Parts: sequence; structure tokens; C-alpha cells
Amino acid sequence: MNESIKEAGGGGLKPGLQARVRTLRHEAQRIASIELVPLDGASFPAFTPGAHLDVHLPNGLVRSYSLVNAPEDGARYVIGVLHDAHSRGGSRWLHEQLRCGATLTIGAPRNNFALDETAATTLLVAGGIGVTPMLCMYRRLRERGRAVQFVYCARSREQAAFLDELKALGGYVVLHFDDEHGGRPFDLAACLARQSHDVHAYCCGPGAMLAAFESACAHAGVRNVHIERFAPAAPVAPLEHAGYTVELARSGRLLFVPAGKALLDALIEADVEVEYSCREGLCGACQTRVLGGCVEHRDAVLTQSERDANNAMMICVSGAKSGTLVLDLA
Repeated sequence: MNESIKEAGGGGLKPGLQARVRTLRHEAQRIASIELVPLDGASFPAFTPGAHLDVHLPNGLVRSYSLVNAPEDGARYVIGVLHDAHSRGGSRWLHEQLRCGATLTIGAPRNNFALDETAATTLLVAGGIGVTPMLCMYRRLRERGRAVQFVYCARSREQAAFLDELKALGGYVVLHFDDEHGGRPFDLAACLARQSHDVHAYCCGPGAMLAAFESACAHAGVRNVHIERFAPAAPVAPLEHAGYTVELARSGRLLFVPAGKALLDALIEADVEVEYSCREGLCGACQTRVLGGCVEHRDAVLTQSERDANNAMMICVSGAKSGTLVLDLA
């Protein structure tokens, strides 16, 4: 995850970790890595491969970035940041204003893109800055001696980050640079067609790559598909509903969510304490336990099986199909 956009000022998310910037390093064209260490000298909270954290910037913005370094290295966090040409102040500030020795407020790591380390075979496909969570995953699987293939695509070699570290890990690595293949993208369909049906296939990259990856997986009959998006697959339109009731199970309060209003907004206006951040159904910060009712899911975090279980929802974009929702809130 790279520069997933959060609510200005951090929304309802509770930061609390103070970090010092120890190193800034140029990794590729428009990509830098930032090494963060605890300000108080203690260890950071543990994380697992695929995790990301929120960075609260002094300009009031909050951005989410995947962790690149080994989870066992609790003395530091390393993130990779693409200087996005369309940046609204997040990556641009980090690339142009951040200096070594600066202090940043960060949130504890969260993981909506968890690695199944027990899989018999794993395929990792990264596009551009999507390499950041994948490098962490690949390192872990190589250390555990698991069967894994890594495909890394970029428009050019100059735009590919962490190549030296990736090569040092060895194993089955495929590098594809579009400009060295006449501008043609990597053939995901052919790659997936060679995989076993029970492979666990992961992809993180631009929207067009994710769409091609999902299509190739479906055509090849690959069942275990995991993706992480930088942005919603399509703009999140307001939920169309006639209004519904929400019961807050811990307090017994009843709230009515009128037609056209987002559930998150209704909860905030009723002074219900909730955590939230991106408002796009991407980050998982607002995941809330569902105790009753039928949810209309609109997020990009929950898997289909998790949606079918109907026991959790992202309150920033999802709502009720009808009737009453019972949530584990006060």
C-alpha cells in the first residue's frame, strides 16, 4: 500500500507512536525509502508481512505505506514512498520536505493483506511501488524455505525499487521492464495458466494490473487470490437506501441513518466513538463487528468469504441492505 489517502487530520484514528527519521535513501526513480526508529529507544510494535502503517504528516495529512523490512527487526520500520505526480501533499511532502532527524507520528501497523505462510506454493506479483509489501513477504517465505515465485514489473529498470535486495534473496525471481519489451506489459495470463489451482497468488500494483491479474486468475481457475489496492477499483458512490436503523449493542441506543447518509457520518454526528481513516474502504481502520442484520459491503478489504460470514463491515463505505443493523458499539 502506497499513499492510500486518509482523512485530513487523521480522522478518528488514534496515533500514538513517535518515530525519528534515521535514514532517507534513493531507491529508484521517484522512489525513496524512509527508515524510522522509536523516539524513546524502545522497540516498535510487531507486524507481519503485508502490513502497513499510517504516517501523520505535519501538514495535517495522513498517508498509509507498506512496511518493507523484516518483521523480526523490531527496532525499526522501513517504508517505500513513490513521489506521485498527482500527489495532494503526502508523498510530495515526504520527498521534498522530510529530513533525517525529523520526528513523525505514526500509527501501529495493521494488516489487510496477510501472507499465508503455510501455503504449499505462492506466487507474488508486484507492479511498481507495489513491490513494498511483496518484498517483505518474499523475504519471509525464502527464510522459511517455502516454494515461492516472485514477478516484479515496472515501466523501466530505473523505476524499479529494491532490486539489489531482491536479487540478494535469490530464488525464482522474474523481472519485467516494459521498455525492454517494446512497451508490452508482462503476460499475466500465461503466468497464471502455469500455476496449480491451489497456489496462493498475491498482487499489488496499479489498478490496470490488478484487473488483469484477477481476470487471469479466474480464467486459470486459481482459487486463492489476494490483492491490495492503492485506490478503490471504482469511485465509491453513495449507498442508495431508504434509511435504516442501527442498534448499538453495548449501550442499547438506536440511531436512524437517513437516505443518502453514510453510516460513519451518522455515527460521528451521534457522538459515537469510532476509529476511521481513509473513508474509501481501503485501510481497514473502521472495521466493526456486526452482531445482526444484513450488510451491503462496499469495501476493498474483506474477502468474499468474510463478506458472506456477515460478522464484520467497514462502516465508512458499507451500510445495511434493509431493516436494522446491530453493531458492537456503544
